[in-house]
Amino acid sequence: MKFLYEKQTRRFYLFLVVICLLQICVLGICGIFQAQDIRRILIKRELAAASYLLEQEVSPALVASAWNHVEVTEDGKQLLETIGHTEHTQSYLLLLVEQTSVWQIAALLSAGLVFAIMVLGGTGLFLRRREQMYESIETVIAEYDQNRFENHLPAGETGAIFQLFGSIEQLAMSLQAKSEMEHKAKMFLRDMISNISHQLKTPLAALNMYMEIIKDEPENEETVKIFSQKSMKSLERMERLIQSLLKMARLDTGNIVFEKRECFAAEVAGQAVNDLLERAKQEGKEILIDGRPEERLLCDQEWTKEAVGNLIKNALDHTETGDVIRVSWKRTPAVFRMTVEDNGSGIAQEDIHHIFKQFYRSRSSSDRHGTGLGLSLAKSIVEGQGGNLSVESRPGEGSVFWLTFLTNL
Repeated sequence: MKFLYEKQTRRFYLFLVVICLLQICVLGICGIFQAQDIRRILIKRELAAASYLLEQEVSPALVASAWNHVEVTEDGKQLLETIGHTEHTQSYLLLLVEQTSVWQIAALLSAGLVFAIMVLGGTGLFLRRREQMYESIETVIAEYDQNRFENHLPAGETGAIFQLFGSIEQLAMSLQAKSEMEHKAKMFLRDMISNISHQLKTPLAALNMYMEIIKDEPENEETVKIFSQKSMKSLERMERLIQSLLKMARLDTGNIVFEKRECFAAEVAGQAVNDLLERAKQEGKEILIDGRPEERLLCDQEWTKEAVGNLIKNALDHTETGDVIRVSWKRTPAVFRMTVEDNGSGIAQEDIHHIFKQFYRSRSSSDRHGTGLGLSLAKSIVEGQGGNLSVESRPGEGSVFWLTFLTNL
């Protein structure tokens, strides 16, 4: 009885049951009326026969005995055959049936006709609605084939057909997700190629110019030394840019799985700072670490170190000689927060909502050597681990970046 799981089929089956019950009731009522008519006519015939016998001066006791007599004799059979009342001839009971059957036959034929009309009409209506549903489903599936997913198949019902619709909907959702991913991948690839071309244009042009100068003055050692150093800086910038682009590509396409584990905050901060101590020393800036060494957080240590390092690089890019960069951390009952703070130039209010965008640079920024990817990469790393990266800054007073992670220890 699995076909009854579908709502429309269940309704149609119930409709047929009701019609059949109605037909049975109509035939039963007709049979009752016919039996009553036959009984009435038989009683009328018995009254006529009794009256005739009494008129022939047959005693009432003999008439009553005849009506209650059940035995059959040969004389009785011969008498009935003589007057034509046998199994092979028309009897008075058959005459009674003929007298009562005309309107009964008409009634039964009418009931059968009504029954046929109701069944055929109900079946036609059911099939018409089903055909309309199939046509609408065919239209929706054709839209799915064209990557249009505004309309959906019927849902919320039981039955095999709606289970099929549910499976098709799941397939359509998978196709939609795949289509969106392909579209995003194409857009990402287009933007990535455009960004790489734009970002590499300047260092490549500078590198080409330096090589031409060295080529034109090979005997001038000082010139060769100066422009060789500039060439090295351009190559280093290109390497940083390409590495950052590759990391962003891996993060944006979901190819990186963060391996979170318990690690000491002091170790994460220390590794990030150590990579930049030489640069800070050369620029006359100081990097301080402040926090309880026993505090731990749940994160991917290598990638979190990358994010903290990018924030420190950003601070170095926007501070002057003698300025201080401070890395600290603190735990609350709800979150673990690491802070990278500086007393540099700060961020203009019109720029603060855009600094995490890829390749964004403020018009007032004095940094001309950055790639414009450090803050965006840091934000992707932190948010990829379920954390949050936020900033607060005022021009001329420095900036504060917060890396916030949920407390899971």
